[in-house]
Amino acid sequence: MNKQKSFLVIGGGLVGLATAYRLLERFPSAKLILLEKETKVGMHQSTHNSGVLHAGLYYAPGSAKAKLAVTGIKQMVEFCRMEHIAHEICGKLVVAVTPEELPRLDELFRRGISNGLKGLKKLDRDEARKLEPNVNALAAVHVPEEGIVDYRQVCDRMAAIIQDRGGQIVTDAKVVQINLKSGMWLTTTSTKTEFTGDFLVNCAGLYCDRVAELAGEKREVRIVPFRGEYYLLKPSAGQLVKNLVYPVPNPEFPFLGVHFTRMIHGGVEAGPNAVLAFAREGYHFSKIDSRDLLDALLFPGLWRFLRKYPAMAFSEFAQSLSKDHFCKTLQRLVPDIRIDDLVPGHAGVRAQAMSATGDLVNDFHLVVRHNAIHVINAPSPAATASLAIGEHIVNQL
Repeated sequence: MNKQKSFLVIGGGLVGLATAYRLLERFPSAKLILLEKETKVGMHQSTHNSGVLHAGLYYAPGSAKAKLAVTGIKQMVEFCRMEHIAHEICGKLVVAVTPEELPRLDELFRRGISNGLKGLKKLDRDEARKLEPNVNALAAVHVPEEGIVDYRQVCDRMAAIIQDRGGQIVTDAKVVQINLKSGMWLTTTSTKTEFTGDFLVNCAGLYCDRVAELAGEKREVRIVPFRGEYYLLKPSAGQLVKNLVYPVPNPEFPFLGVHFTRMIHGGVEAGPNAVLAFAREGYHFSKIDSRDLLDALLFPGLWRFLRKYPAMAFSEFAQSLSKDHFCKTLQRLVPDIRIDDLVPGHAGVRAQAMSATGDLVNDFHLVVRHNAIHVINAPSPAATASLAIGEHIVNQL
């Protein structure tokens, strides 16, 4: 690849920004254009999350998630240190509440060791309470490498560095058409502006399947949006949680479940749940986009997914509608939480790739062509691992 090559990156979230950052690091003379449909970068998943730096405890050994999370947190922490971005390595406690969860907690510990995490410790009830005095735990695993960060600052700093290196970031640039002409990619935006490049990298997040389809790919998996809603603890209840308190995953539940997170600029949030969003940017129950909703409802995979997890779907929906139900779920981890301690927080929408069989695509999933890469699934820990994902994409190119 010579220095005259040019790149088009679609999507200005953390994965798109990190990819552009890595491309210009590897090919400093390349022409790079990043297209973002919003007025600024990082407006969706990148800044509508819990702000956690994930170390790689939960992920199956050998998976792309595990490899890139372990590498990615080191790279992200180093980036934050170099660029003076607010972050803290505060540690996380994963707690087993019932006897049935103890074998699964042991399995998480084995996964963490296999994935190369450092300093993991198994704790009994008393040891767990020394770290989190108000936690309900039969046993726990302490993950000292986990932390919290301001991802908005990360996005803004990456964007500034990309531009300092000669890259061009174009906002208000929703891509509506993609063509391959004489070996060059030609993209047209909603303002009729055209951009060209030798290589196309699709990091469009919530819209990655549609962008891939514009580029000629079949939508073999579909992005189904799930909204995650959070509550904030009132300051009077903030002392109930010191850092990060997470549950042991339920194997019959396809999402992690609610947890507690101390935020980098103060305060504690609790959540998220996971309910079907009626729009890909459906941050509120009342937000409905007819195209997005029909796209989900007409997809056989969604109905097969709901048939597999009916109890989960009902429980998550109940949490969305009932503060009392949400509070009771939180009390499994911290019994002293009261409904009056909770005030509504923010919400995020997860771009969850789903197969036609109703199975969630749980690992990172890239479609690689000779002159294009489509990031079709980049769930958590994609924010933490974004620099490692960007490095991986550059190596693929």
